[in-house]
This record gives sequence, structure tokens and C-alpha cells, in this order.
Amino acid sequence: MLRFYKGSILFTVICLALGAYYGWVLHGTMSGMLSVLWIVFVLSILEISLSFDNAVVNATVLQEMDEVWQRRFLTWGMVIAVFGMRIVFPLAIVAIAAGLGPVEAVQLSLNNPKEYEAIVSSAHVGIAGFGGAFLAMVGLSFFFDSDKEVHWIQGLESWLSKYSSIKALEIALLLLVIYGISLLLEPGEALTFLVAGMLGLVSFIAVEAIGTIMEMREAAHRAAGAVVRSGLGGFLYLNVLDASFSFDGVIGAFALSNNMIIIALGLSIGAMFVRSMTIMLVQKGTLAEYRYLEHGAFWAIIALGGIMLASAKFHIPEAITGLIGAAMIGLSLWWSVRWNRHHGAEAEA
Repeated sequence: MLRFYKGSILFTVICLALGAYYGWVLHGTMSGMLSVLWIVFVLSILEISLSFDNAVVNATVLQEMDEVWQRRFLTWGMVIAVFGMRIVFPLAIVAIAAGLGPVEAVQLSLNNPKEYEAIVSSAHVGIAGFGGAFLAMVGLSFFFDSDKEVHWIQGLESWLSKYSSIKALEIALLLLVIYGISLLLEPGEALTFLVAGMLGLVSFIAVEAIGTIMEMREAAHRAAGAVVRSGLGGFLYLNVLDASFSFDGVIGAFALSNNMIIIALGLSIGAMFVRSMTIMLVQKGTLAEYRYLEHGAFWAIIALGGIMLASAKFHIPEAITGLIGAAMIGLSLWWSVRWNRHHGAEAEA
């Protein structure tokens, strides 16, 4: 078990050392340094709790990819997740919203963190629309599958599978939800929300299309006798998915600190542990061992997508978001263990 987390533990030690140094430079006292370390630690726990379902879903995609692309997801994907989503993404929001250049955005985050937080938070409606739409499509596409034979919530999942033959039904349902929520918003926010939601939907379709094109090219090469296992489509899909999962963590982090460096250190530790959990789930075959674990993760994604969409109008504490995801996965895990006990001999046969 420990071998999967060696890199994460080392990364945590480095981040905590940087946090201690930064806290001392910032406050010049031991108590100030310890307060920074505490916030970094809590932020890392927050990120792990909010993203555990992300690890399970990542593992379902990653297990179909070869080892080369699994390693690339851990290296390049980690750079995108930590540097891109935890640092560049909030700075980009501030730069666009305030009409600033990259250098000015960095200076604002360091010299006026309260204004920086306010600008990032003001972009929440667009973030909620984009991220909520993308995550909702990820979850719905798992259940709107006519070939799906294993059902956890039997009645509902079998119904969704049955009606998946109606083309684009899940897209129509999502668009109706997005439109319904937009009616609750002010005109300016409603337009932002609608555009962001449609872009989230288009992004999902685009990533799926890239994956399909890659699969078609691989199939053509196999037919010609070549061995090709690019995994590029899955790699892109995973990174967009991870970015959507990161939105709530980045926004929620401002409840604890509005300092960009502290937020980046804490969330990066959590992101690294989520990567390690993903690889552990893949290499230990946990998803195959627990029959309904994937189902719980995808229901958690639908719940998170719905919460993100609703958060454009209603304030929903991050604790509730994390608890719902954990509860879904916990229930599906317990149900899987229960099924294994009753059908273990049958499954082995």
C-alpha cells in the first residue's frame, strides 16, 4: 500500500517545508508559521475529500490505457492539475475579469489577496455552468448506455439504460436543467450561465469526439497489423474531467485563505494524493473486485454536477458536497462487499 504513496508523501514534506518557510517570511513568528501550516494541511484534506470520487472515475478510464499513458497522466497530468488548475486558472480568471496582464494578476494576488478573492468568486456563475454541465454529462453518459448490464440502483439505472436508445436524450435533459436554473438568475448572470453551460457541454462532446477519432485510427492501424496504443483521447478526457473536479476545491479554498501561495500548496498536496489513489485503484484491480464502486462514483459525479449548477443561484457549503460524494461511494462499496458475500462462490464459478 505504501509504495503507491511514496511520491505523495515526499511531495507533502516538500510543500509543508515551503509552507513553513513562507509562513515565517510572511509573519516572522512561530505562531504565524504554524497557522500557515495548519491551513495548508486543512486545504489538502479538503481537496482529498472533495476529489475521492474523482480518483475512482479516473481509475475507470485509466485502466483502459497502457502503462506509458498512465505514467504520463501521473507526470504531465500532475503538472496540469497542480500548476494549471491551482495557480494559472485562478490567475487567468482575475486577468480576464479585471482586464489585467499576467504580471499584474500575480501582483494583485500577492499584494491585495482580498480583491483577488473577490474577483475569482465573482466568476463563480460561469465556473458553475461550465463545470456542472461537463460533470453532469460525464455521469449521465455512464448510465445512458444500452450495453450496461450491471445495475446498482436497479430500477432507476435499468430505466436510464433502457431509454438510452433515444439519441441525445441526456443532452436534452441537461439543457432543460441549465435553462431552468438560468430563469432563477439575473439577466446578465443568466446569459453567462447559459453560455458557460453550453461550452461545458460542447467541451464534453469535443473530448469524446477526439477519443473516438483516436480509437478509429488505432483500429485502422490494427487492421493493417500495427500495434498502436496511444491513449491520447483518454488522457485529454481525464485532464478536462480533473479540471472540472478542481473548480469546487479552488473556490472552496477561499473560505480558509485568500493567499494564492497557501492555496496552491494545500490543494497541490491533495491533488497528488488523489493521483496516487487513482494508480492504486488501477494496479490493485479494486474496481473489478467491488462490483458497484464505479456506479457510486458516477452517481457522486452527477450529484456534484447538479450541486455546481445549483450553486449559481444557491450557496451550498463545500462540506455538503464532499459528504454527498463520500456517502455515494461508501454505500456502493458496502453494497459491493455485501454482493460479494452472497455471490462469491457464484462469481468464482
